Amino acid sequence: MKKLLSSIVIASFALTACGENTETTTEEEQVTPVVEKQATPVNSATDKPRISTSQTVTVNAIVEAINHETREVSLRRQDDTVVSFVASENARNLDQVQVGDVVVAQYEESLDIRVITVENAQADIAEATVAARTEKGEMPGVAAMNTTVVTAIVHEINLDTNTFKLQGPQGNIQEFTARDPENLKKAAVGDLVVITYSEAIALTVEKAE
Repeated sequence: MKKLLSSIVIASFALTACGENTETTTEEEQVTPVVEKQATPVNSATDKPRISTSQTVTVNAIVEAINHETREVSLRRQDDTVVSFVASENARNLDQVQVGDVVVAQYEESLDIRVITVENAQADIAEATVAARTEKGEMPGVAAMNTTVVTAIVHEINLDTNTFKLQGPQGNIQEFTARDPENLKKAAVGDLVVITYSEAIALTVEKAE
């Protein structure tokens, strides 16, 4: 899983915004964000193997200072340090932000792996991205999600060595060691392994109480 850094608040607030080819560089640092994890174990013995896991990280920062003319913003992060930057012109509704407002960034990633039996299984890869931001006149906000789906074919299963081989979208074959030997008994050569990875970020600015 990727680590979400508190600097993602700055990068998002500076609005590497939806549909724009703008890049913001930030420095990495260690923080103590709020992390929520969920995991779903493998199905019962009669089902094909499947596992799902997700993680949500929430990071807050307070607007310490803001200059609407120069678009310079200072945020006080959770570790009580202050960082300043100039918000991009793509940062819509910056004029709605005032000192004391709270910037909330939430990052979520999830991974789902399942084995299914289908006729004429094909290995493939697909990716989709959706994004949106708040309308003019509202408090700044942006949300984006990217999902990648990769399918691979079970090429070989070796119960003696607890290993299996998958054939990927480019025809390449790789060998893996099963974390749970019982899963190999539930799968069969020719089965399709569907791997779905999603990551999403939502950033909002909330008025100070």
